[in-house]
Amino acid sequence: MDEIIHYTELFDLYKNLLTIKQREMFMDYFFENLTIDEIARNRTVSKNAVSKTIKQVKTMLDEYECSLSLDRYLKALKGEFKNEEDILIRLAKYDNIIG
Repeated sequence: MDEIIHYTELFDLYKNLLTIKQREMFMDYFFENLTIDEIARNRTVSKNAVSKTIKQVKTMLDEYECSLSLDRYLKALKGEFKNEEDILIRLAKYDNIIG
């Protein structure tokens, strides 16, 4: 379950860096909960091609996160804002800086 959460969060951040085929197979596997066999049948490709693509996408997502750290950054930001008042205070400070 942790793996699913990890990769779906990374996918949300980095999906535009993937090809359409990679995005579709990833979504079939992680969001639609289709098996490798089902994806291969639906897309008329080999099970090996699907398996290789899913593995490649997971590796790519991990590499993007390692290089860019967007997921870690967003989680750190969420930790800073414990309630709406904290967000409003931060926005007011930002407005003073740029205004």
